[in-house]
Amino acid sequence: MTETRRKQGKSVFIRTYGCQMNVYDSERMAGLLKPLGYGLADAPDDADLVILNTCHIREKAAEKVYSELGRLKKMKSEKARAGGDMKIAVAGCVAQAEGPEITARARHVDMVVGPQAYHRLPELLARAARDDGDILETDFAVDEKFDRLAKRSADGPTAFLTIQEGCDKFCTFCVVPYTRGAEVSRGVDAIVAEARALAAQGVREITLLGQNVNAWRSAAPSGESGARWGLGELCRHLAKIDGIERIRFTTSHPRDMDDGLIAALGEETKLMPYLHLPVQAGSDKILKAMNRGHTAAHYIRQIEQIRAARPDIAISGDFIVGFPGETNEDFEGTLALVEEIGYASAYSFKYSRRPGTPGAVMPKQVAEPEKDERLARLQTLLEAQRRDFNQRQIGGVLPVLFEKPGRHEGQLIGRSPYLQSVHVTAPQSMLGSIAPVRIDDTTPNALAGVLVKQGEAAA
Repeated sequence: MTETRRKQGKSVFIRTYGCQMNVYDSERMAGLLKPLGYGLADAPDDADLVILNTCHIREKAAEKVYSELGRLKKMKSEKARAGGDMKIAVAGCVAQAEGPEITARARHVDMVVGPQAYHRLPELLARAARDDGDILETDFAVDEKFDRLAKRSADGPTAFLTIQEGCDKFCTFCVVPYTRGAEVSRGVDAIVAEARALAAQGVREITLLGQNVNAWRSAAPSGESGARWGLGELCRHLAKIDGIERIRFTTSHPRDMDDGLIAALGEETKLMPYLHLPVQAGSDKILKAMNRGHTAAHYIRQIEQIRAARPDIAISGDFIVGFPGETNEDFEGTLALVEEIGYASAYSFKYSRRPGTPGAVMPKQVAEPEKDERLARLQTLLEAQRRDFNQRQIGGVLPVLFEKPGRHEGQLIGRSPYLQSVHVTAPQSMLGSIAPVRIDDTTPNALAGVLVKQGEAAA
C-alpha cells in the first residue's frame, strides 16, 4: 500500500493498494486533477478529496476498504461541522467488483470509479459538486481511457508506463478478468509519445505494465517492418529513444512468452536481465484446475530457452499454495519446480477464495493450517534462493541507477539490473545517473557497494 503526500491549494489524498498498475493509475489520477488545482495532501484529514485506489486480489480486500471508509466518514463529518467539505471516491478493482454494494453500505462515498473509468474524474467531480446523487462509473472503456490520459510529470529517473490492460486467461483463482476486463493493447504511437515525454523529463528507466503485458499486440507503425508487433518488437523500438537506458516489463504469462520476445531479451541490451514470469504451482493437476493453460514441463522448458538467450537473466515468480484439491504430493511438485528453476525473487501466497471465481466453489478446499505449513516451507526455500542470488553478486560490478537519497548522510539508493536495492556512498549530483558499483555486502533487503572510480578495473 502506498500513499501520496504533499499539499498546495485544493488537495487530494490518494491511498493506493495492491499492484504496480494501481500505482500507475494513482499517478495518472493525480495528473488528471492537477489542472483543476489539486495538489497532494499529507494526510486524508487535510484533503478536499480522498481517493482509495483499491485492489481485489487478496482475501478480505473489501473489508479493509470498508474499515477505511468508516474512518473517513468520521473525518468527513468533522470537516463538515467545521464548515468544510470532503469528497470521498473509491476507485480500482473493489470499486469495479462491488460498486453497487459500496454505494448502498457507505452513503458518505461520493464517487465509485472503476479502473477503466478514472479518466472521467474531472467530470465526476463536477457532478458530485452538483450533488447529483450516487455516482457509479464502472464501464470498461479502456480504449477511451488510453486516449484521454493526461500528460504526466515524472517523479524521479524511473517511471511506469501502461501498455496493456485486462486479461483473457480466466485463471480460476483470479478476479482480474472481471474487474479489469478483456485484454486491450495500447497503440504504439501513444506508447512512444509517452516514453519520449518521460525521457525529456529525465526518466532513464521505464517499466512497461500490463495485467498480461506480454499479450500486448498492435499494428506496426508506418514505416516500420512487420504487419503486427508483439512486445519484443515494441521493446526494440522503445530502446531507440534517446535518454531511455533501461526497459523492464511486468507481469508476463507463460502462454504469451513468444520467440520474438525471448530473442529481444537476448539481443537488446537496454532490456534488463530480469523476468517476472508467474507459474503459480508445480503440479500439472493443479495447473489444470487453475486453468493456467500450460504444464510444469512447458514452463521449465521456457525458462531454459530464456536462459539460453540471456544467460545472466534473473527469474522471479508467483506461487499460490493450498489451491482446492492440492495434496501433499502436488505441493512437493511445486517445491521440486522451485528447486529446478532457482529464483532470484518470488511472491508466494495462500490461496484465498475470491467471490465470483470458479475456485471459490471448488470441492476439496484446503484447511488453513495446511496452507500455513506449506506456505512456510515454500517461503523458506524461496528466501534461501534469494539470499544465495544476492550473495553471488558480492565481488562483482553492477551498473546501478541512482534513484533517491538514502537514510544516512551522503548515501544514495539505486537499483541494479536485477531490481535489487543498492546502497552506496555517493554525491547527490549522481541522482538519475547510472554508474558501476562494486558489490561488497548484502543486507536482508538490499545490496551495498562502492563506486568504481574512473580508470579502476571493473572486474
